[in-house]
Amino acid sequence: MSAVADAVLYEGYLLYPYRRSSPKNRARWQFGVLFPRDVAEADGPVRPGVSGSADSWYQQTECLLRVRRPDAVLRLRVRYLQLQHKQVEDADGRPVESLRCADGTVQLTFEEAVARAAEFTVALDGDEHGFPVGSPAGTDTEELPRGAGRIVRRRAEVRASTVLVAERLGGDLLRLRVRTTNEGHLGDPRTPRDRALRHALIATHTLLGVEGAEFVSLVDPGRDLQDAARSCRNDFTFPVLGGAPPAAAPEDGSVSALLLSSPIILPDHPQVAPESPGDLHDAGEIDEILTLRTMLLTDEEKREARATDPRAAEILDRVDTMPPEVFERLHGAIRSLSPVGEAAGSEATGDAPRVGTGPGPAGRDPLAARPAWWQEGGDDGLSPATDTLLVDGVRVGGGSPVRLRPRGRGADAQDMFLAGRTATVAAVFHDVDGSSRLAVTVDDDPAAELHGWYGRFHYFRPDEVEPLGGTDVPDPAAAAEPSPGPTPPEA
Repeated sequence: MSAVADAVLYEGYLLYPYRRSSPKNRARWQFGVLFPRDVAEADGPVRPGVSGSADSWYQQTECLLRVRRPDAVLRLRVRYLQLQHKQVEDADGRPVESLRCADGTVQLTFEEAVARAAEFTVALDGDEHGFPVGSPAGTDTEELPRGAGRIVRRRAEVRASTVLVAERLGGDLLRLRVRTTNEGHLGDPRTPRDRALRHALIATHTLLGVEGAEFVSLVDPGRDLQDAARSCRNDFTFPVLGGAPPAAAPEDGSVSALLLSSPIILPDHPQVAPESPGDLHDAGEIDEILTLRTMLLTDEEKREARATDPRAAEILDRVDTMPPEVFERLHGAIRSLSPVGEAAGSEATGDAPRVGTGPGPAGRDPLAARPAWWQEGGDDGLSPATDTLLVDGVRVGGGSPVRLRPRGRGADAQDMFLAGRTATVAAVFHDVDGSSRLAVTVDDDPAAELHGWYGRFHYFRPDEVEPLGGTDVPDPAAAAEPSPGPTPPEA
């Protein structure tokens, strides 16, 4: 869990090519940023949302717990980055943007950050608890070799607090609220963002652990707790269960003793790939690609990256000394494939399956008697634009109107925001494990036509859509068969 939390903390901290001069490293700090309120609301009140990519002055987590013992205890940890301005000065004490030392190394003025955490343990007694989570101002000075100059690192005060409230909903169920607020005040709400960041909490997220209780998944709360889960209000953060995923999800919803409330939307039980040898500050990217690109940096580019930030230097050292066997592991791993014969059964939960390709009106089944996907001819006979699937007895394919009904269990967290929206099917795709997906465009998306033009779709399992209109789409295989002609008259 700590590896995932660290990935959240440093997501976007410094991006490839890890140089100060790179345009993408001139607009940093995009997730979980909590400014002083007068700055955050300079243009009006903030608009709450679950995504932490919007600047705010507070962050609120609400989640559900089932209490198993009267002496249940909660551990709370609020983590964030405090901006640290790294100023390079020459031998005369004058601020400079860069300085070449006698040993050939280069130092650059840059915005660094220091990891901060505030941790508390409280009883789940229903009372309100408040904690300070800010950080004091500070200055550190580092002399450079041979009197070349110095580095002065300055941190401004960050004033913040966290309030925790546990509310009983009946029986053993609690709703927990954790609200972290930036309590600073700059006086000038038009303070430029780069200077206001010195008083902000950056990449703010919350880790929760319980003893004698269990967190309930808000993504998969089970049928009995769906209404209670919907009542939880999460502003600028998204809580998910932590720890290793269970071998089999329980029928009454997923639970865990750990919870991560992140400004980045994640699934329950997020994991860092075991093949990853270290952080590249872009957890959504593929390690192999970033490693290869970093290897191709010129010597001059690497010198600038090393001078930019110590974390960039760590990445370069790791890439330059990576053993071949470690690099080979980065090529990828397949963990989700299952035999074709098991695909339908592995996806069915609860009710009997209501989806299938099945033989169409003309007896056509695009998955029948095909070679394995890696063999020649493995995709013969597949046509995403014209293939169809049976959903609730209705044949669905390109052009079909549907309503999106993502399931709680196993659904992508992003898909949950589209629940109840209408969409149009663009294509039917068959996965290598024998399952199928419907590619759709959302009807009220202003860019739906553009997405359809260049092929950017949302993908849903057939049992996550509800056909609208109740009319089959034409089956191209049936239309392609020659007509048997009129019946000859009897003699």
